[in-house]
Amino acid sequence: MASKPRLHYIDGRGRMESIRWLLAAVGVEYEEQFIKTKDDLEKLKKDGSLLFQQVPMVEIDGMKLVQSRAILNYIAAKYKLCGKDLKENAIMDMYIESIMDLGEMIMHHPIKPAEEKEKNLALIIERATTRYFPVFEKVLKDHGQDYLVGNKFSRADVQLLEVILMAEELKPDILSKFPLLKTYKGRISNIPTIKKFLQPGSARKPPMDVKQIAEALKIFY
Repeated sequence: MASKPRLHYIDGRGRMESIRWLLAAVGVEYEEQFIKTKDDLEKLKKDGSLLFQQVPMVEIDGMKLVQSRAILNYIAAKYKLCGKDLKENAIMDMYIESIMDLGEMIMHHPIKPAEEKEKNLALIIERATTRYFPVFEKVLKDHGQDYLVGNKFSRADVQLLEVILMAEELKPDILSKFPLLKTYKGRISNIPTIKKFLQPGSARKPPMDVKQIAEALKIFY
């Protein structure tokens, strides 16, 4: 039996969280080796485990993969969460890149200086509600299907749900003007593997608090 993927990262969201989401969505159990100190990170570097001296790193199928996009691409291809052809994959890549752009903004919000937080939150909400969510609302309206691409559950659906929930943590009614996205959110959330991941006690990480952020910054900087 193949060993479980092993995830090397801090005990927090960051760039590993989308990887956790994707593995959970396909029902793959994994182990986590948490990096708790700067020494833990340095050991991985000295052992030659980190190709570019950075995490996240995932041990899977005899490889030590780094670079979050490469890891996500591998998991999506391995578990058939891609499109059926080049055209669908190009469309999916467009969607995913925009989702990740918004996700990056939200992910970096907690580490913004206090004097910038209010302005940054307003920018996130503005971008979500005028640049990103309107596009996905239109996509769902135009094709009238349950999923974003090819009427088939894909990596794009997993990552869009993740970023919707992240945005709702900042503004609970952020989908108020997007009825199709609200319905979509409920539909994707009820896929059994994802529903399990959303339950209390799962490996899904909560938003990082001030203490966790301070500890993470000590490790990485």
